[in-house]
Amino acid sequence: MALGQQSFLLPVPTGSLLIPETAPTATSDRDFQTNRGQKSYSVRFSLIIPTYNEGKNIRAIVSILTNLLDPILPEDYELIVVDDDSPDRTWEIAQRLMVEYPQLRVMRRTTEKGLSTAVVRGWQAANGEILGVIDGDLQHPPQVLLKLLAAMNDGADLAVASRHIEGGGVSSWSAVRRFLSRGAQLLGLIILPQVVGRVSDPMSGYFMVQRQAIAGAALSPVGYKILIEVLGRGDIKEIAEVGYVFQERREGESKVTWKQYVDYIKHLIGLRVSRGRIGRIRQKINFPIGRFIRFGAVGFSGVFVDMAVLYLLHDPSGLGWGLTRSKAIAAEAAIINNFFWNDAWTFSDMSRQQRGWRKRIKRLLKFNIVCLMGLVLNILLLNVLYNTLHVHYQIANLLAIAIVTFWNFWINLKLSWRVTESDN
Repeated sequence: MALGQQSFLLPVPTGSLLIPETAPTATSDRDFQTNRGQKSYSVRFSLIIPTYNEGKNIRAIVSILTNLLDPILPEDYELIVVDDDSPDRTWEIAQRLMVEYPQLRVMRRTTEKGLSTAVVRGWQAANGEILGVIDGDLQHPPQVLLKLLAAMNDGADLAVASRHIEGGGVSSWSAVRRFLSRGAQLLGLIILPQVVGRVSDPMSGYFMVQRQAIAGAALSPVGYKILIEVLGRGDIKEIAEVGYVFQERREGESKVTWKQYVDYIKHLIGLRVSRGRIGRIRQKINFPIGRFIRFGAVGFSGVFVDMAVLYLLHDPSGLGWGLTRSKAIAAEAAIINNFFWNDAWTFSDMSRQQRGWRKRIKRLLKFNIVCLMGLVLNILLLNVLYNTLHVHYQIANLLAIAIVTFWNFWINLKLSWRVTESDN
């Protein structure tokens, strides 16, 4: 590579991971202010493409993105490749493309590593009012950018491409990877419900955010995902979600490892214990109280099913079976009762979009798994109340049911009725 080409590389920001309120290259009065005295930027949209050994994909993704964005944002956007000094010299391949694609900029990091920090460093160098991120491996369908931009133009602070809403899914993931992905989401809902519960796909790496929503926030991302950090530390009020189907790689190898999931858990815990987190979460959860009341009414019907079956199985006048076995059977009967009522009433707006017995069975299985996790807690509480505190078994059962009701509603809302294209 000629020495002159080196000057085209973006300098790597150093120091704390703070996003500036204004674009770094905005130096004139016109760049800083509009006629109303508000801040403006050099371009409307900056898209970060973090890369590591993506030399086989980089030309394709730059070409596709350029063809998509040129008609709607002519000369009003930038693509920033942030490469972690790839052994296949992805940064050098991208650098050669700059002559052909004038909206392309390239950053080569040699002292830092990691996808999350690569995204933040790219945002620090970006000139856009809207900041975005997309994977460099073409697993994120670029066409979804247009829907995300439309949501941002409609006033969203954050627009997220989600695999877990209508129109979303995964192309050909193994059962193990699906389980790990859903398990990670469930852990997030348990550890950090006020943050993770605001979106259907908290592990998405494909989203856009208004610069002013995260400007000045002290970001501290861990591992592979940055969205949770944005949700937890940014001033995010209005959120939009767009469904997308996660694609398989065309070239290169997947970088998903067990370490990414461990880092994800560390990140959740770090945000949970952060003393400044609560003050930064200004948007309260938009809790669906009406749906919860319907869920509670259905659950009340399930109580009668549960209590009746428990009585028949455990009471000495009935079969006289042991309490734990009787409770497990009674609870399963109630779960089946509750599912059909919830599917037809509580979540009817969602189930109508997922017609067919095959999809209903899948929802039933998801509902059953979530509720069985609640059942474990229910049985533990029941045995403590009955065997240790000597509460009458029927009263103990009612108390245990009440405690797990909220758990069942919240997790089922987020997971059980989120059937996507991957389930077709």
